[in-house]
Amino acid sequence: QVHLTESGGGLVQGGGSLRLSCEATGYIFSLEVMGWYRQVPGRQRELVATISAEGVTNYADSFKGRFTISRDNIKNTIYLQMNSLESEDTGVYLCYARVNFVRDYWGQGTQVSVSI
Repeated sequence: QVHLTESGGGLVQGGGSLRLSCEATGYIFSLEVMGWYRQVPGRQRELVATISAEGVTNYADSFKGRFTISRDNIKNTIYLQMNSLESEDTGVYLCYARVNFVRDYWGQGTQVSVSI
């Protein structure tokens, strides 16, 4: 079994920054693409950013230039540096990972709230 544990969410004023972390633990012999998605009530889960095991990144247009995804393969951890936060960035941020070539896992999510 594999678990993804997110941390780093919270309440921040508009224009501020947060750094999210997601650690993968459990039976892992290969950790492929990982990423962050956002869930807002009443809307579909949407991509924020992904990063491959080799460090290749992909961002949704809404977050380019403000958010940076990074990865520590030794720690099986990814990060999301979120700068210039806007009220529209509010939501639950979920970590995703493709593990051992065959299965996708999701974390429980961490709440990010941005006040005006």
